[in-house]
Amino acid sequence: MKKLLFILCVFLAFTKVNAQVLDPAKWTTAIEKKSETNYILTFNAVIEKDWHIYSQFTPDGGPLPLEIIFKDQRGNFDLVGKAKESKTSTAFNDVFGVNETFFHDKAQIQQEIKIINPKVTAIQAELNYQICKEVCINLEKKFTFKIPGAAVSAAANTAVEIVPEAVTVKDGTQIDTVNSTPVKVEKNVPVVTAKSVEQPKTDLPKGSERGLWSIFFIAFFSGFAALLTPCVFPMIPMTVSFFTKQSKNKANGIRKAIIYGISIILIYVLLGFVVTWIFGADALNALSTNVYFNIIFFILLVIFATSFLGAFEIMLPNSWVNKVDSQADRGGIIGILFMALALAIVSFSCTGPIVGTLLVDAASKGGIAPIIGMFGFSLALALPFMLFAMFPGWLHSLPRSGGWLNTVKVFLGFLELALAFKFLSNADLVLQLHLLEREVFLVIWIAIFGVLAFYLFGKITMPHDSPLSHISVGRLYLGLLVLSFTIYLIPGLWGAPLKLISAFPPPMEYSESPLGVGGSNVVNTTLPEGAKSGPHQIAVFDDYDKGLAYAKTVNKPIMLDFTGHACVNCRKMENNVWSDKSILPLLKNEVVLISLYVDDKRELPKSEQFTSKSTGSEIETIGDKWTDFMISKYNTNTQPLYVLTDLQGNNLNEKQPTISYVSVEEYEAWLKEGLSNFKK
Repeated sequence: MKKLLFILCVFLAFTKVNAQVLDPAKWTTAIEKKSETNYILTFNAVIEKDWHIYSQFTPDGGPLPLEIIFKDQRGNFDLVGKAKESKTSTAFNDVFGVNETFFHDKAQIQQEIKIINPKVTAIQAELNYQICKEVCINLEKKFTFKIPGAAVSAAANTAVEIVPEAVTVKDGTQIDTVNSTPVKVEKNVPVVTAKSVEQPKTDLPKGSERGLWSIFFIAFFSGFAALLTPCVFPMIPMTVSFFTKQSKNKANGIRKAIIYGISIILIYVLLGFVVTWIFGADALNALSTNVYFNIIFFILLVIFATSFLGAFEIMLPNSWVNKVDSQADRGGIIGILFMALALAIVSFSCTGPIVGTLLVDAASKGGIAPIIGMFGFSLALALPFMLFAMFPGWLHSLPRSGGWLNTVKVFLGFLELALAFKFLSNADLVLQLHLLEREVFLVIWIAIFGVLAFYLFGKITMPHDSPLSHISVGRLYLGLLVLSFTIYLIPGLWGAPLKLISAFPPPMEYSESPLGVGGSNVVNTTLPEGAKSGPHQIAVFDDYDKGLAYAKTVNKPIMLDFTGHACVNCRKMENNVWSDKSILPLLKNEVVLISLYVDDKRELPKSEQFTSKSTGSEIETIGDKWTDFMISKYNTNTQPLYVLTDLQGNNLNEKQPTISYVSVEEYEAWLKEGLSNFKK
């Protein structure tokens, strides 16, 4: 009877452990022969409801992007281009200040390879990714692709399902992808079947639709801004007058103006299409997060801004203008098309910098975003020409060309200059050079917008400005708005969050003084040895042994915080729950906080690397170490995870030993229960 009870307890414990170790995505794989040497490797995932996996194109500084690692690649096979993905959703993450890209419901990743060594019979691949809902999980899964014909006969161009050699969760638990059940850790022979793999549909997700709409409206308003520059605005009455005078009747003039407007739209949309076609949507997206590209684009934006400010003009060759003008005299639809092309070339010195900026911003979203962006921009540019041709009387209501057009151009130049430092900041953050930290970034922006305010008030003039005896009321109001924004930025030097521009400057931690200039936010600047200043100036340890040793000296309970650098909900808990007036004093004064980062990719010294006894995983990084600790000790693999323990490592909360993403009230009750039990 005792043996029976013991077996029953072991069974229940095993069931409980595996119920808590989550794996919300189920993967299958396929390999398809494309040619004698080339194959397409496909990873298909079905994702549980409300969960999402971050794409490989999620920008730096945000959640962890998906990563594909191929084993034994050198001398055996080459990767052909970047892995392609099925449609993704894009949404702005206000915690990290980036447009994150992710899959939901299902995902497909395809990588083409070229076999170099004919003796290769199988390809070993590994997927590392982050999947999130209310909590986040970092997972690692391993696959084996058997080359068709290498060991078994398989018809060319037939997709076959490959059951992975082992699908390994980061904790080391082996999962059978067919039955989704734990299996014994051992090296199995891959199973190959001739079952065709159904490819997931690639309908455009709602998140992507929202992203495209935002691109359209930004581009549309940018088109109106370009319209108010010296290169474009004077063309409106000239062009409309040409159509009305050269036409036999009003209807004919309207028809020509509409064709002219449509031609403008077609030219810019074609530009967006060509950019997408030449580089590819995925390549553009990947390029936009590249360090060198960010540096190059910073330089380009500075050049564009300098041109707008009046140092020089960026112009296309005059020979292009002459050739296009000669074709515009042909008449008919062809002539009108060349007139539209002439407008694009002549106005390039004003529209080029705006178009370039829009294309890069749209490219970071991937897909058809550059085409949508160019459509929005050209629509705003073309509408006035069509409307004023339909209603010529409106021309009298247009303001006269004058110095105000150059003011618009200079204003755009200041905006381009400010935006340029965002791209330089991206590169600095990725390289962790700490050359453009938060304070430096804000000082640069304060200087740029401060000078812009003085310019709008007429205290500073630029090379092409007209003499100014007074400023208009509209210019005064715009100057006041810019000055107010400049003053708003100043407290950011002392640690103010600056929520209006949270997506632009580096995060608070990436600064010369994380506690604000002069450390004015600090109640107690003395930190224990081995600790650092964490969220809300809480003293935090990132090493368990050091934190435990300190806790023993001050006789306080330990709060373990299993977290991640790229964990969105971890940051939300810190920002919204830890900052609460009922929680923050407890974390600062009543516990010793130890934050263990499960996504820390720094390698452990070789002497400290090991194979986990509980999971069988190879523990090679600091993140692996804390992940293994979390799973072996607390039977879960999710973050955020909080545990209150005494100085012997025993849980202080009996009913609910661990807690995760919860409300302030629930978190407070849990904390107070643990603290009360520690004092007994």
